[in-house]
Amino acid sequence: MAGETVKLTVGQALVRYLINQRAEIDGDRVQLFAGVFGIFGHGNVTCLSEALEQVQDVLPTWRGQNEQSMALAAIGYGKAKLRRQIMIATTSVGPGATNMVTAAGVAHANRLPVLLISGDTYNNRLPDPVLQQVEHYGEPSTTVNDSFRAVSRYWDRITHPAQILSSLPQAVATMLDPADCGPAFIGLPQDIQEIAYDYPVEFFEPTLWTIPRPRPDRDQVAAAVELLKTAKKPLIISGGGVRYSGAEEVLARFAESRGIPMAETIAGKGAVVHDHPAYVGALGIEGTDAAKELAEGADVVIAVGTRLQDFTTGSWTTFACDSQFININAARFDARKHRSLPVVGDALECLNELDAALGDWVCDAARMEEARDLYANWNQMLDEGQAPTNAAVPSYAQVIAVVNKAARPEDTMVTAAGGLPGETVKNWRVKAPNSFDCEFGFSCMGYEIAGAWGHAIAKEGTGVPIVMVGDGSYMMMNSDIYSSVLSGHKMIVVVCDNGGFGVINRLQTGMGVPGFNNLLKDSRVLNKDNPRHVDFAKHAEAMGAYARHCDSLADLEAAMDWAQTTDATTVISINSDAYTWTPGGADWYVGVPEINDRESIREARKGQEAFRAKQRQGV
Repeated sequence: MAGETVKLTVGQALVRYLINQRAEIDGDRVQLFAGVFGIFGHGNVTCLSEALEQVQDVLPTWRGQNEQSMALAAIGYGKAKLRRQIMIATTSVGPGATNMVTAAGVAHANRLPVLLISGDTYNNRLPDPVLQQVEHYGEPSTTVNDSFRAVSRYWDRITHPAQILSSLPQAVATMLDPADCGPAFIGLPQDIQEIAYDYPVEFFEPTLWTIPRPRPDRDQVAAAVELLKTAKKPLIISGGGVRYSGAEEVLARFAESRGIPMAETIAGKGAVVHDHPAYVGALGIEGTDAAKELAEGADVVIAVGTRLQDFTTGSWTTFACDSQFININAARFDARKHRSLPVVGDALECLNELDAALGDWVCDAARMEEARDLYANWNQMLDEGQAPTNAAVPSYAQVIAVVNKAARPEDTMVTAAGGLPGETVKNWRVKAPNSFDCEFGFSCMGYEIAGAWGHAIAKEGTGVPIVMVGDGSYMMMNSDIYSSVLSGHKMIVVVCDNGGFGVINRLQTGMGVPGFNNLLKDSRVLNKDNPRHVDFAKHAEAMGAYARHCDSLADLEAAMDWAQTTDATTVISINSDAYTWTPGGADWYVGVPEINDRESIREARKGQEAFRAKQRQGV
């Protein structure tokens, strides 16, 4: 009834609001907020946890081991749900909050929704300075939670109970807006969480949220059609926005029926299967030679749902200087990059309108024939590189081939920073749509296992996440192996141990610097000739997981078959080559000293200068 109120604390009101938000997925109405990852401290344990405890059967709270990894798990969940459901991560004040900032950067860079709720110091300042408070002379209202401003799409600190009436709906709207999607942050001072307030009852009524599908401007579509009809050698780039829009099938049909080869970004990988007739692989630094050659000759490029990161564009050297872009994106900021002809709107709606307006136009069949020949050559090269050899230590490509073979279509491959993104993007052959998650927007070491825990919760037993992680990332963040064991969410973790940070060692030595502080043998260690290595299998077993170390590809094949039969998280380790990499892809703009006495560095500088001369200018 209008005018009726209910007295609740701020913490209780916030939780009651969240559990009454709904989303619709494939015709089913579900809770928009599916759960909470929480570590409680003095900033959120006495009030927010009190509210969460009362609704734990409706809004489950999962206990993490690290605030950053909890939020990464929430991000993995959001990816698995294609941004249609959201997880919450809550932390106390101080180091708990700052631990979560890195994860907020992952969500912000990748345009992914997650609700971050952090405790804060006292609004009244009476007990200042409190435990874990960082004081700012001359700026007493500044706390560590202000660090989230740089990595949040929506940021608010609640300083009065009534403020959540306007703040929470705006936070939700931001997270569900395809043009503005990203993390929302709410700071809760401890003395505000406890205050009781008379809230309007209608604030807590169940609310159904839908993700908007903005249609493009007709003039923009007409201009795109006019430009595309001039194309002799067009190319499509499929980005992550295609998947989040649900436009995979529409784009695939568009590419095939119009005779336009379709490349993809790293975030877009998995929109189509590996053997789709229009598909030519990923584009860019970690892409296929087929996509690279097609991009270099393209006169019109149709970019769909991508922010055109440097790993896609080869630092803007992959395209001819006179190539023209049609950029379809829900975000105006992305749609206008690099002198593109923008088509601003939802990918699915834009593609449908573009397709209808094209009439009977079809690209010359020679373009697709060229693409299929190039892609066939690429796949032959992959087959050769993945084939077993007599080498003492297998390459990434060989390991990936074995894991890929064992993966079921319903399983999801998860990886992130280091050498595995490039190697999986090139070598992993997607068997089913939306079964590939490579976090490379923020390239966050440690996402792999944490993000896979989120995927495991989202999958609810329909397949398992298969994590591919290097020894460096494993050492940086592995505690969610234990989280998954505790919660009963199975994943399979394959640890490729190449003795350090292999891919960054490749970049370092490739630019003329001797190997230094990346591989264990090149670091300041007690025994450089035989540094002590971690026994990853024993380490995982100590956290309650099943585990096995493999000495060969045959061992790995048997271990993967076994891992598919276990009833809990299973970790497999195998030594891998730190020096053998799958060839192909574009070059990368990196800093190289302009002056140096070392000949190898001077030569690398010359190479960079020649590379930069090919760069497309403009932003």
